[in-house]
Amino acid sequence: MKRVVADSNVIISRLNWRGKPHEVLNLARSGRMQLAVSDAILDETSRILQDKVGWSSERVAQAREEIRGFTTHVAPAETLDAVPGDPPGNRILECVVAAEAEVIVSGDSHLLRLGSFNGIPIRRPLISWLPSRPGCRRSRRTKAETTSIR
Repeated sequence: MKRVVADSNVIISRLNWRGKPHEVLNLARSGRMQLAVSDAILDETSRILQDKVGWSSERVAQAREEIRGFTTHVAPAETLDAVPGDPPGNRILECVVAAEAEVIVSGDSHLLRLGSFNGIPIRRPLISWLPSRPGCRRSRRTKAETTSIR
């Protein structure tokens, strides 16, 4: 089973829209891949959902518990500075090291520019390496949905 770390952008996209980010978390939920998270990833996800997306603290807490229910929690032992000026990106890489992940799934331009980290590929969730679930259809976003997360 593939060990994967996804950044907060991917998790937030899954919680708000359909598409490949949604499929990433559904693959983890169904046990077809192992998705690792750390407290730093959950904290960043929670902060963005509440401060930028406008979720209530109760809804954020429910989502956080739901995510913890189908992911593997890791506690990074080292602090990295591999992505200058991007502390959240460095927290992702710390999780990758702690989880011994095989793939990093990200929509973050800082991480994507690296291309890989310690030989571990950094991939967008919208590429062909991600297996599709049978019967899963991509939904189209309205312009309001596309701009609401910014």
